[in-house]
Amino acid sequence: MPDSDDNLLMAPNLLNEIDQIIQQPISPQARLDEIVALLFNRISRYTWVGIYLMDGDHLVLGPFRGKPSPHTRIPLNHGICGAAASQKQTIIVPDVTVDPRFLACSLETRSEIVVPIMDGETCLGEIDIDSDKPDAFDESDRQFLEAVANRLAPLLAPR
Repeated sequence: MPDSDDNLLMAPNLLNEIDQIIQQPISPQARLDEIVALLFNRISRYTWVGIYLMDGDHLVLGPFRGKPSPHTRIPLNHGICGAAASQKQTIIVPDVTVDPRFLACSLETRSEIVVPIMDGETCLGEIDIDSDKPDAFDESDRQFLEAVANRLAPLLAPR
């Protein structure tokens, strides 16, 4: 479970900061990058934060913070990321070492949460977060990151 000093009690403030980033007159890619940096820098148990974007039947790695990932293109239904995008629902994995879907990016990763970014029934991408701590994510992470994903959807939706 999350450490007490890292339990998203600050989520309303972070959501306000994300809203401010979204309103900036910069490219959508630059806004996504700033949001990834904010999450990575402010929540210490988030040891890898990235956004994957849909490209046909693949997820393509967009902005991220943390160690480089060998998984820059993930087919739907591959890995936890592909499963979340295909199922169109958040997946929390408390222990990646026992989940056969896990595509290892780092040997230190112990838990993961993947949150689809949805526009109606269409998956536009997803927020992928790893932690080097086991069982690092709970319902507060789900609620917070789903609120972030809802804010990101208009940036990614076709116009």
